[in-house]
Amino acid sequence: MPTSPTPAITARIDAARADMARAGLDAMLITPGSDLFYLTGYAALPLERLTCLVLTDGAAALVVPTLERPAAEEAVDDALGLDIVDLGETDDVASRIRSLLDGRMSRVAVDDHMWASRVLWLQDDVGVGRVRLAGEVLAPLREIKDDYELGELRRAGEAIDRVHARVPEMLTAGRTEVEVSAAISAAIVDAGHARTDFAIVAAGPNGASPHHEPGSRVLRDGDAVVVDIGGTLPSGYASDCTRTYVVGHADPELQRMYDVLYRSQAAARDHARPGVTCASVDAAARDVIEQAGYGEFFTHRTGHGIGLETHEDPYIVDGNERRVEPGMAFSIEPGIYLPGLFGARIEDIMITLPSGCQPVNNQPRTLR
Repeated sequence: MPTSPTPAITARIDAARADMARAGLDAMLITPGSDLFYLTGYAALPLERLTCLVLTDGAAALVVPTLERPAAEEAVDDALGLDIVDLGETDDVASRIRSLLDGRMSRVAVDDHMWASRVLWLQDDVGVGRVRLAGEVLAPLREIKDDYELGELRRAGEAIDRVHARVPEMLTAGRTEVEVSAAISAAIVDAGHARTDFAIVAAGPNGASPHHEPGSRVLRDGDAVVVDIGGTLPSGYASDCTRTYVVGHADPELQRMYDVLYRSQAAARDHARPGVTCASVDAAARDVIEQAGYGEFFTHRTGHGIGLETHEDPYIVDGNERRVEPGMAFSIEPGIYLPGLFGARIEDIMITLPSGCQPVNNQPRTLR
């Protein structure tokens, strides 16, 4: 279970409450997930019994099942001033939530990942009005990381770099994708992650599928192998890094394509800095690939934010005019995918400082 994410967590509920008022909300209801952890430090289990942070302009209460109260008390810092309210098996849960809301039920936001059954229950049994998404308040807060968070993302980047340093020795002809994936998954934990989140190993034609699930394909001489891996540190912060390897010697066409991809990723990294738009970072990568004639084979956005979730705001994609700010962390990961032949992707996580964007991943980006 992740530990409390930062000594500065006590300021987060105050900031959320202030932004909630500016958004015209009466209350926010946050169930287990990254938003709850961000605001309270409690990595609650998503159970059929209700766990929910009830935040209004006058109160902050953490509702938990009675059997989960010890875990909540251990995780939540007393300095937060949260009222922990436990509910027994036969308690009237709807009545308790109505009491905590104290009439503030017409403009209520719920966390973006709340179960649909919970949302319907809030409307039908508790009596809240039409709900809004708490992401409109919490996403802008979460996308600007403090120094602690940026430090954890650096640690995560260094940890996943240690894994990529070991990958070449695992990519031997005769092994299957799933065998290599299992070895990488173990290495991710060995490198200091609390868990492995994904270990994509996509060899040969499978590399043309960006989210390929490792299978029984045997690695062969000449295969390009896309290795996209990530995990979560004990603090809750995530890593994510992709490199492309080749078993034996690279096909000349693969090398030509890869040289374009290398220049594309470098162009986007060079362009990324405070003040530019997320869309312009995407364009910096995409323009290089399109000019080389591979545009139709770059089939996804250039990047995504990262923090307590592997994918979060800001998204590096055409149309996103959000400007890059200090404190943001996001991936830059262009890819080129030729169906039936091979694919390649290069991914680094960038953190944004006032002086510019820096990669937290520093393993070689060349075709190894």
